[in-house]
Amino acid sequence: MNKITTTNINRKDGQAKVTGTATYAAEHQIPNLVHGYLITASIASGKIKSVNTQTAEKYPGVIAIFTHKNAPKISKPSNNFVNSKIYEARLPLADDTIHYAGQIIGLVVAETFEQAKAASHLVKVEYTSQKPILDAQKVTLKNAPSMFGEDLKFAKGSFATGNSTDAMAGAAAKITATYKTATELHAPMEPHAIIAQWQNSNSLTVYEPTQWVGGSQRTYSELFGLAPEQVRIITPFLGGGFGSKAFPWPHAILCAAAARKLQRPLKVVLSRRQMTANAGHRSQTEQTISLAAKTDGSLQGIEHTAKSYTSPVDVFAEPCTGITPAMYATPNLRTSQQMGVMNIGTPTFMRAPGENPGLYALESAMDELAWELGIDPVELRLKNETKEHQSRGLPFSAKHFAECLQVGAKQFGWENRTQKPRSLSRDGKLIGWGMAASTFPGLRSSASVKVRLLADGTAHVLTSGNDMGTGAYTIVASTAANALGLPVEKVRVELGDSLFPNGGLAGGSQMTASLVPAVMTACEEVLKTAQAKTAQEAFTSLRQSQRAAFEATGSSAPGEEAKKWAFQSWGAHFCEISLDEEIGRLQVTRWVSVMNIGKVMNAKTAASQVRGAVIMGIGHALMEDCQFDPNIGYPVVYDLATYHYPTHADIPRIEVSFVGEPDLNFNSAGVRGVGEIGITGVSPAIANAVYHATGKRIRELPITPDKLI
Repeated sequence: MNKITTTNINRKDGQAKVTGTATYAAEHQIPNLVHGYLITASIASGKIKSVNTQTAEKYPGVIAIFTHKNAPKISKPSNNFVNSKIYEARLPLADDTIHYAGQIIGLVVAETFEQAKAASHLVKVEYTSQKPILDAQKVTLKNAPSMFGEDLKFAKGSFATGNSTDAMAGAAAKITATYKTATELHAPMEPHAIIAQWQNSNSLTVYEPTQWVGGSQRTYSELFGLAPEQVRIITPFLGGGFGSKAFPWPHAILCAAAARKLQRPLKVVLSRRQMTANAGHRSQTEQTISLAAKTDGSLQGIEHTAKSYTSPVDVFAEPCTGITPAMYATPNLRTSQQMGVMNIGTPTFMRAPGENPGLYALESAMDELAWELGIDPVELRLKNETKEHQSRGLPFSAKHFAECLQVGAKQFGWENRTQKPRSLSRDGKLIGWGMAASTFPGLRSSASVKVRLLADGTAHVLTSGNDMGTGAYTIVASTAANALGLPVEKVRVELGDSLFPNGGLAGGSQMTASLVPAVMTACEEVLKTAQAKTAQEAFTSLRQSQRAAFEATGSSAPGEEAKKWAFQSWGAHFCEISLDEEIGRLQVTRWVSVMNIGKVMNAKTAASQVRGAVIMGIGHALMEDCQFDPNIGYPVVYDLATYHYPTHADIPRIEVSFVGEPDLNFNSAGVRGVGEIGITGVSPAIANAVYHATGKRIRELPITPDKLI
């Protein structure tokens, strides 16, 4: 077990959140504030024939109405991740073309929110419509582009030489199956919102829930022809993001442009209905996997192909096959991905993008192979563990995947599992046990932190890196406290302001791995500045000098390590389900997760992250499904009541353990991220348990009652 875990520290931001003193984007009190309400398209494909705003303009309190005919000025950004990034390459109100239902076609600005909303319904729009493409089976597919420089197509062994038949020849068992996942919506507790305030035409302050303060600062500066220092981004708290709040969406860009035009601070908040179309989603996928193995379970070949779907206004491929070369060793391996365009809003990053649906397919197929061979599913995975990333040709650093499997099996009591479907029952219900592997890449980015030692005996830590609910306030405070030898109560942390040193991106499970080494370095530097060995010595010196503070900035960045090692976190999930087959009611009744994430900085918040991810994975497996109306193209679900996701009654006690050791090849703290790994492998563990309980192999998510009766 992981013996280097620190004490269980309570969340530094917990009290502010439960008492309501934590300020979210839409809650900032700005003098002279006006309100905007979006006008959205009611068709999914076509053009705007005419738009009449005359009646709406006369409505009480209305200040302005923007459409494509009088769109405020916006410059096209680089949109290349380095200088800037926006979610939709097409700028808002760029022209009269409609690409998907719910597309923003206008903005009403009024003195109050109620006035803006009422007036928006008075704007009359006529369209020239055409039949939208909403059926995945009718989409023209093409090869998906690379993501972050990594090709989604890979082949080795006989596949690479073109001898496809040879790759699978002579196998004792072969499995070929197609797995489908549904469209999942982003539904964070905090809706997407923005307040844009211009001090003049050349100075912009943005209050917005962004996962990337520094990136948003650069993006808004390009959008409005400013220097980055002329833009200030303020995001002290986020009410969840999961990938949907990393870059500006069209509503935010339009809000900032309209505010500049009017020279009034402007607030725009998306409704839940608007969020279904305008705030991203996880694309539906269709994946086919072929596995071939020898009698002893040794994999002889893996082929994994995938299809996902994007919008007409931007390109995003759900990279399902990217994880396959990291999972299991085989002499013959081929992956490829295709993508099609439909008249839907833009898909985007969503907790473990690619890895989550990708492992549903791969781990389901591994379970099918285990049953075919008569081999225990845990033993099959242990048998085929790979020591290197097969597409990169690099050995894994600090890998403890086997330990995750073995510890999880012991904690769950896996040795008592029956080897026959429909062999367990309890209280008239079928019982099933299932398991699956879990993994996510170890990522980190550049980050800087300022530490100040104050005369009152406290430390002050500042960085633009922020906390979208994952526990960054707590981790930063505890890291500084340990480095300085202070009680954690004596450390004050401020996050999420672009005036502070650049803290990197809260995405890709990299905020902790990026910030912690920077905090450690900054603490070392501030002690050097004070010419002290401990914080207490520094405080004594500070009081004697009558200075206000000692301060220093520390930074951390990836080096050459990625050329020597492949960095990956690992885990295993074990679950029990019960099923009332007469009505198709499935209940997850028991759950064990074991994770290897390098050094665990705070066991309490880390375990909380895994539990939250497992809950989200249960929703993916059993409930979440966004269908699009075939006539108008809108998502059929329109709020948190019609979009199904887990509640307390759906979730059992989730036991979480950590194994392994610090990954000191990765960074000086030995810590990797934990935010996303917990969701990977959840849905196949449940699907595999369903097979054990029923003998039915469910290959399409979500696993709804109609598929179980």
